Amino acid sequence: MQSFIDLFSEYDVLSAFLVNIELTLWSTLFSMILGVILVMMRISPIGSMRAVAGGYVEFFKNMPLTIIMVFMVLGAYAQLKLTFSDTFATNFFWLAVTGLSLYTAAFVCESLRSGINTVPLGQAEAARALGLGFMQSATEIILPQAFRGSVAPLGNTFIALLKNSTVAAAASVATETSSLMSEMIEYHPDVIVSIFLIFAFGYVIMIIPIGMLTTYLSNKLAVRR
Repeated sequence: MQSFIDLFSEYDVLSAFLVNIELTLWSTLFSMILGVILVMMRISPIGSMRAVAGGYVEFFKNMPLTIIMVFMVLGAYAQLKLTFSDTFATNFFWLAVTGLSLYTAAFVCESLRSGINTVPLGQAEAARALGLGFMQSATEIILPQAFRGSVAPLGNTFIALLKNSTVAAAASVATETSSLMSEMIEYHPDVIVSIFLIFAFGYVIMIIPIGMLTTYLSNKLAVRR
């Protein structure tokens, strides 16, 4: 017990978890926006848009996240000169958010597409019969039902995003949990078990409520047919 108290007094563990939560929240927002755009492209009647969205999803689904995060530093920042701020920590925070958002958007798109598959074909046909165009049908009829049908896969995607936020260390975010854990192990190798338990239980405490909320919403919003 003493080792836990000493570690918490020496290191700001809660702030490290807060950084990961902030990474997750911002990445959730941007990946949702991009994921909705991608899924609308994938169901678009325009073949070229379907091809572009399909290529994006397949590329990022099969790309290791660590490679994407390293590219954000060595490629986007160092070579392409992409910067968000003159402040080192802020700049690499947003580079990490960008990498996480681009990666997660592919899975958001697939989750929403699974929800779209639960919408009966007759819904789209009825919309066309009423004279609604593609955008109106998608935004007013198909997507609202798709969101209700994809709560569970979206919840799993965002749980994975929270855990994936630890890869931000590869994008030079030095204040998040995996970076702090490495530092703590380096200077306190005699209490590795205590360090592991701190971070393991921290993530369990964050993830279980998300899973419970997802299960509740999935049952509450399920479309009864």
